[in-house]
Amino acid sequence: MADVFENYLSSTGVLLAEEINISAQFFKSIHLKKGDFFIREDESCRHIGFIASGAVKAYAIDKEAKENITCFKFEKEFVTSFPEFVAQKKSRRSIRAIEDSVIYRINYPDYQYLLSQVTAWNGVIKSVMEQEYNQKEHYLLNYNNRSAVDKYLHVLSSEPILIQRVSTQDLASYLGITQRSLTRAKGQIHRPNLL
Repeated sequence: MADVFENYLSSTGVLLAEEINISAQFFKSIHLKKGDFFIREDESCRHIGFIASGAVKAYAIDKEAKENITCFKFEKEFVTSFPEFVAQKKSRRSIRAIEDSVIYRINYPDYQYLLSQVTAWNGVIKSVMEQEYNQKEHYLLNYNNRSAVDKYLHVLSSEPILIQRVSTQDLASYLGITQRSLTRAKGQIHRPNLL
């Protein structure tokens, strides 16, 4: 699994081989079973992680004790609650495994030290932050103020990994619709045209 992480770092084109070797020493692998937490809401956000295998969801709990999923992360993506990690505050959302996962994580003091020793990491983090921003923009542009059918059609065409790997309940939460609306949208789209 370490190869997945090192290959990713190499693919960024930002770090030299020696810098990748130095960097890898700061990241420790953890194994999460499906349902395990990487970060809990209202707890200090101490780590940033790289998903070597598996998947996670990020969500906040609303007043009705319902999960509001804001994103999913899969292999070769970094995961944390970025604003709280950078500010070293309590996380405003939970991040939980939706599949058995292997994540390489680094704590905040080691992250700060790594940035000071391997300045090229600033380029890696800039790229990660740009990806985060683009995902949020993509979500706002494609899933706000649209019908359940339009949302599901967009997932089919642009994010099929969600249909393959995310439960119907979690997908409905992410799309901001009920499970029943999602099932109905699937039925409308996949219903054979009868003459």
